[in-house]
Amino acid sequence: MSTTEKVADRQDATPPGVNGVDRFFKISERGSSFAREIRGGFATFFTMAYILVLNPIILGSAKDKFGDTLDPVQLTTATALVAAVMTIIMGVGGNLPLALAAGLGLNAVVAFQIAPLMSWDDAMGLVVLEGLLICVLVVTGLREAVMHAIPQPLKQAISVGIGLFIAFIGFVDAGFVSRIPDIANTTVPVQLGGTGRLTGWPILVFCLGVLLTIGLLARKVKGAILISIVTMTVVAVIINSAADVKSWGLTTPAWPDKLVDTPDFGLIGHFSLFGAFSAADVGVVTVVLLIFTLILSDFFDTMGTVVGISAEAGLLDEEGKVPNLGRVLLIDGAAAVAGGAASSSSATSYIESAAGVGEGSRTGFSNLITGGLFGLALFLTPLLTIVPLQAAAPALVAVGFLMMTQVKHIDWEKYDIAIPAFLTIAVMPFTYSITNGIGAGFLAYVVIKVVLGKAKEIHWLLWGTSVLFLVYFAIDPIEQILGVK
Repeated sequence: MSTTEKVADRQDATPPGVNGVDRFFKISERGSSFAREIRGGFATFFTMAYILVLNPIILGSAKDKFGDTLDPVQLTTATALVAAVMTIIMGVGGNLPLALAAGLGLNAVVAFQIAPLMSWDDAMGLVVLEGLLICVLVVTGLREAVMHAIPQPLKQAISVGIGLFIAFIGFVDAGFVSRIPDIANTTVPVQLGGTGRLTGWPILVFCLGVLLTIGLLARKVKGAILISIVTMTVVAVIINSAADVKSWGLTTPAWPDKLVDTPDFGLIGHFSLFGAFSAADVGVVTVVLLIFTLILSDFFDTMGTVVGISAEAGLLDEEGKVPNLGRVLLIDGAAAVAGGAASSSSATSYIESAAGVGEGSRTGFSNLITGGLFGLALFLTPLLTIVPLQAAAPALVAVGFLMMTQVKHIDWEKYDIAIPAFLTIAVMPFTYSITNGIGAGFLAYVVIKVVLGKAKEIHWLLWGTSVLFLVYFAIDPIEQILGVK
């Protein structure tokens, strides 16, 4: 969103100090209104509600060392519970429009890299340990210091990279873009649709959704993103009932047989904090490296998300600092602990929160809406999960555009910042990882500064994190050298 648009938004906000809730969340002070916060809360929920389906699929499809699997119904309950509680806590304690839920990527690491080496209880214990260690980093001030050490142009590049990444997620989730299997001996990694062309009703819903969203945004219609999601969900339900659609992907837009379902809290509390260290055939070095991988991914994914969301919401101060950063990072660390304790994998801040920001969210009040909806999902999962990805994904594409506009603030004439910024922006969508993009940008920044004889300009924390990223990117040869494979 441009500076002009943000200023315009602030001009028609409600008067300051309307009531105690307004003052507590600084709704008017930040140029927002209750209507915008509510719209934003709904938009964020609908763009990340897919995790209620996807997390149980990822964790439920994996087996631990003993061949045991996690129950999908219990996983759905655990996922919704952690998302509801931690999102509300972030809203009240951090006052940022930043929702939390089980982290994609992190759950895959737990399911396919950690669980096969030990029991599920031991694997979730490692997640709890990871969260506790992140909290320690926050309390000592190290995590916040790292964020403040990042040059402002790199923070802007992180926001832009996340914008491209989130748009790419939208295209992929909707099936507009798909990976070409290597066996086809093709020369490009992705293609249009599933066969090189667009086919099927679900893709039509997505395309119409993109056109509707951008049209509403161009006309500056309030609630544009949410209107598009709801409208295209209705269209999808009608199409699904009238046409022969083979598959919508994870979520089928069909009216459920029952609206209310009973939550199953059977997985809550099933973790062993230090069990992994005593697990047979798993060495201490392996366990430490697994924890290191979780921490590094969670640490920098969150950093990029917090900076990106805050920048898009216009909440960064003149020095590019995030408000209430210490509390925000501590709550995010606590979310990882909660996710492990509930056996739903590490919970983290969600970049899909940008959809709510696109709707006008500027405060933690919107989290009360998003968290409340996740709370309802504990009982109304059949109803709240009928939104297909094809109806929600256009919001991600639109938000990608809004975040992309920050690229104008980067000085592309100065190569010592332009090249790291470019790598940060490019690597995120191309590797499908916020962490990888940040790592590439950090390493490039340090190398170029050294080459130009400007090593003194590098903050000591950037030196340290760059070394960690070297380890992160070289984890495979390091494991081979240490004999842990």
